[in-house]
Amino acid sequence: MDHEVHIYTDGAAKGNPGPAGYGVVMEMVGTPYKKEFYEGFRLSTNNRMELLAVIVGLEKLKKSNTKVLVTSDSKYVVDAVTKGWVFSWEKKNFKGKKNPDLWMRFLKVYHKHQVDFKWIKGHNLHPQNERCDQLAVMAAQQEKLNIDTFYEREEGTLL
Repeated sequence: MDHEVHIYTDGAAKGNPGPAGYGVVMEMVGTPYKKEFYEGFRLSTNNRMELLAVIVGLEKLKKSNTKVLVTSDSKYVVDAVTKGWVFSWEKKNFKGKKNPDLWMRFLKVYHKHQVDFKWIKGHNLHPQNERCDQLAVMAAQQEKLNIDTFYEREEGTLL
């Protein structure tokens, strides 16, 4: 598949759970167009941030049925999709699975596009992955952090 857009993603958490963030770099293939996104949360997990980064990247696409390559260093996310686990989880209504809120949100946007996934080793000097890591860490270190309401409610820590 010739991809129209490349989305690079990463998540970070200082402590797991702890202050967390994600970073996304989007590039339109064959053009100089590039966008970056990031967001931080006061309490979440690395896996939630890895998945949220992918979701946000896909949600930023303006045109339906876009051919996308998502590159991530998260085995959790990449394997769940490429090995078909998430589709089995969906059939069982995510019973006993972590992060059902995000997986449902992911599937909603995933089905709107033609998405391929590529796993890469993290911290391996891949320029876009390194940039996503910087964005995710920076997001988690911001003074004002958002609340991951679902996570904090599930963990009983929402004040």
